[in-house]
Amino acid sequence: MRTPNASRTALMLAALLLVALPAGVLARSSDRTKPMLIDADNVVHALDESQPTVLSGNVVITQGTLDIRSARADVSIRNNEPTQVVLTGNPARLKQEMDDGSPFSADASRIVYDLTTDTVTLTGNVTVNQRGNTMNGPRVVYNMKTGRVQATRNGTDSGRVSMRIEPKNPAPADQPESD
Repeated sequence: MRTPNASRTALMLAALLLVALPAGVLARSSDRTKPMLIDADNVVHALDESQPTVLSGNVVITQGTLDIRSARADVSIRNNEPTQVVLTGNPARLKQEMDDGSPFSADASRIVYDLTTDTVTLTGNVTVNQRGNTMNGPRVVYNMKTGRVQATRNGTDSGRVSMRIEPKNPAPADQPESD
């Protein structure tokens, strides 16, 4: 049986972890000072940290311009500190406005944020959009310590990585594009 305190604790732990989601990538710095709102159909929380806290069913997390939507969020805790969050969905979605006002979004079947290594791994039909540029592929790993992004095939997956980089000064609209 879940107590109200267990549910509240689960949501607070999820909030602590999710507030740290890829700061370098999803960087509207003022969002961290805003309240975080978390809605889910269900929360299951183990008081002894033996299992992750699980938010499931229409998970919606918002904080300022940050908007996260997934079917499920698993939050692992060790020594009262969040260590990992796993978002799953069809797809799991992250959206946020950057400090310069430009939009950032990422969709994937699975998004794993590992706080112990400061990495975010997106797998399964990954699409990342930022400032009009896109990256698509089966797997994208972002290292928040180094700022490095690596996009690869996923094991035996035959999918390829594709990118579209928009020119800084695009041609006027009345000129036809040339390939």
